[in-house]
Amino acid sequence: MYDIRQGTILKSAVPAKEDLQKINRYTRRELEEKELYCFNVILCDNEIDRDGEAFSVPALHKLAELFLGKTGIFNHDPKGENQTARIYDTKVCVKEGTATQNGEPYTYLLARAYMVRSEKTADLILEIDAGIKKEVSVGCSVDSVTCSICGTDLRGRSCEHQKGEIYNHRVCCAVLSEPTDAYEWSFVAVPAQKNAGVTKRYGAFRTEEQLQEAGNTVCREPEEVLKLLKLTEKELVLNRLEAQKLTGYVNRLKQEAKLGKEFRRRKQEQVKGVFLLQYPQLGIGTIQAVVEKMSDQELSEFEAVCKNPGGTPQLQSAAGTECFFQKDFKI
Repeated sequence: MYDIRQGTILKSAVPAKEDLQKINRYTRRELEEKELYCFNVILCDNEIDRDGEAFSVPALHKLAELFLGKTGIFNHDPKGENQTARIYDTKVCVKEGTATQNGEPYTYLLARAYMVRSEKTADLILEIDAGIKKEVSVGCSVDSVTCSICGTDLRGRSCEHQKGEIYNHRVCCAVLSEPTDAYEWSFVAVPAQKNAGVTKRYGAFRTEEQLQEAGNTVCREPEEVLKLLKLTEKELVLNRLEAQKLTGYVNRLKQEAKLGKEFRRRKQEQVKGVFLLQYPQLGIGTIQAVVEKMSDQELSEFEAVCKNPGGTPQLQSAAGTECFFQKDFKI
């Protein structure tokens, strides 16, 4: 499943001797300092993103290992000519005095990348130094997606908690753990574009039998496919398993929508009945028009208030009168 979070390119720097040693592990010949351009980039962190998801701190440490040697490209297009930089060092950092929405120490994955100075990369280097190119998007795979409140496995399931809601002073989110792969990281073509950020994929198979049954084919979850449909500007090809899963997902949504419509229809009928009892002077057409405009929450609230109006009874005993069998009252 693809999701979005913003990563940031930090200041560039001249490679030190230690940097050269790490960089030359990935080169076919030893490069010199003057041939290289190095810069830092924050790939991801443990803050809750716009989709209500957050990496666990152990996941960041695992991603630090997985992203070593990964190539930087443009807009997640893996063409050879789009490969521009490579990560040669990573570390997990904690920003002192800064906390996440849930009060945890803000932790982020910092990567160090290099490019070869050439005519081809000159413009990109200039844009990075000028702060024009500063956002990145990263692609990775995780095997565990759980509710931050109750720990329910959210892959294909749900729980009673809603992302973004607060329970016992904690914001509910999906916790992403157990990374299995890091694919690539990508420069964002448009600075601060809406969809800049982290691209995360949930592991589709967990057992060897499942992998064999799938023919060793990577299977994207329906939610991931739907997000890709929004992001891609090209054709999106699905394999057989992905098509089957997406079909099943759409059918489930149709069934849930059907049940939701039936529930709303019944609720509207109940509220119309209450209106007719409380305000018989109103015409059925007026009542129908009012009820149809009410949201589901408004229908439920109106029905609840009418069923349990609260307050004290309006009838009370007449002053100075002894009541037998509650026959004598004044209004």
